[in-house]
Amino acid sequence: MEQKEFITNKTLEKLKYDLVRDSLVEYETLEKAQEIADAQGINIGQALVKSGAIDEEVLLKFIEAKLHVPYVNLDDYEIDSRCLKYISYQDAKRYKIVPLFKIENVLSCAMADPFDLFAIDKIIESSGCSIDPLICSESAVYKKIEESYKVEKSLCEIFTNDRVIDYDWREELHKDDLSEEHIQKIIRAILKQAILEGIHEIFFEFTEQGLGVNFKHNTDVMNKGYIPSVLSSGFIVNLKSLSNLDPSVSEISQLGKWNFKVDDVSLIASVATYPTILGERISLKIYKPPKPLENLITNSLMVSTVKNALENPGIILVCGSSLSGKTHVIYSLLNEMSHSQKNIMTIESIVKYNLKNINQCEINDNIGFNLDKALRFIEFQSPDIIYLEGVQTKEAFDYFSSLVFKDKTVITEFMANNMSDLRKKLAFTEFEMFKSLISCMIFIHSANSIEVFDKNIVQKYLA
Repeated sequence: MEQKEFITNKTLEKLKYDLVRDSLVEYETLEKAQEIADAQGINIGQALVKSGAIDEEVLLKFIEAKLHVPYVNLDDYEIDSRCLKYISYQDAKRYKIVPLFKIENVLSCAMADPFDLFAIDKIIESSGCSIDPLICSESAVYKKIEESYKVEKSLCEIFTNDRVIDYDWREELHKDDLSEEHIQKIIRAILKQAILEGIHEIFFEFTEQGLGVNFKHNTDVMNKGYIPSVLSSGFIVNLKSLSNLDPSVSEISQLGKWNFKVDDVSLIASVATYPTILGERISLKIYKPPKPLENLITNSLMVSTVKNALENPGIILVCGSSLSGKTHVIYSLLNEMSHSQKNIMTIESIVKYNLKNINQCEINDNIGFNLDKALRFIEFQSPDIIYLEGVQTKEAFDYFSSLVFKDKTVITEFMANNMSDLRKKLAFTEFEMFKSLISCMIFIHSANSIEVFDKNIVQKYLA
């Protein structure tokens, strides 16, 4: 299972220089692997294995010998299914741990990082058992989790074809149940109602009545009820765990994502937390898979205009109101070019979908990989097409222009409620150079109304 978040491995951090002392890797190789790990948001062990510097089994045997922690090969291991109740599916994924068997009050678990004392403490607290860690391959842990937690994985499945009229998530809420399973059903019920109503953004915020559930449609926010205080804490913990966020952290903002299925269609929700004086406010945005360009833009001449712009240097500007589907259109553009011979790269706050043959990059402020650094180094990768997400400062617009002068195609987005609003916002003289380099503009009026303007029309309209 691919991990996009920054992952540390305390075991390897402690032992990495022993790899050099034991002549398993060269010091220079270790330093290079650390740079790769920092840049890609993976741990140094993953970087060493991926680069071919060391075989994974050799690395695991080395850790076993150093720490005297037994190594287990999970490929042919049958775990005791009765032990799954001690570690939830979300915790198993988050802490890279899977329960194997239990003797008296000791739960033996396979772990990718047996030195992660925080994870062990959390599992001890939640399971009520002592933990006996065994080391194993990280990929093997994830594989065994997916094989074993078949019931738990139903949390990531939502079905809307059983009932589509007047569905109300509060029917699930009002059941007399305070269990974790009930909380998970409430999460599914809220998402199900949002999908049925065509909602793409949900807010959860604390009020005197409880945790408010709000659906956002265009600029309108509609309250859909409240989760009572007795359930709100468990609700937030479950939602954070699903999104690979730290449930114990509430003082700083976090950004994660959750993969789930709706009627066998894979969707992704970005989940962003933000601390307020009343408690955390959580924003959940739902993203659907990108559609073929011809399915979004039915006018063949407009499709030709877009494809021509993708083949030549210039700025492709995708405009629309909030939640109009700008990201969805941009992902369709990227997907359109995925089979070309061009080097296509993105810089995004969070990747909504993994696209084949596209080099997608996530900003990660936790390790200092911010937008400035991403912009500074992306040109060393010699991209032909660059997607830069939602950057709207003057400096960013100037940077877009400089990329075009270097024969790059730049895709970006701009929020405007209508064409008049767009013209007003871009009327300042600071944007003259940027406007002159727009080769194609796509304006999303609604899901069923998308217009495409070529360079000549854009120049006349925005002049």
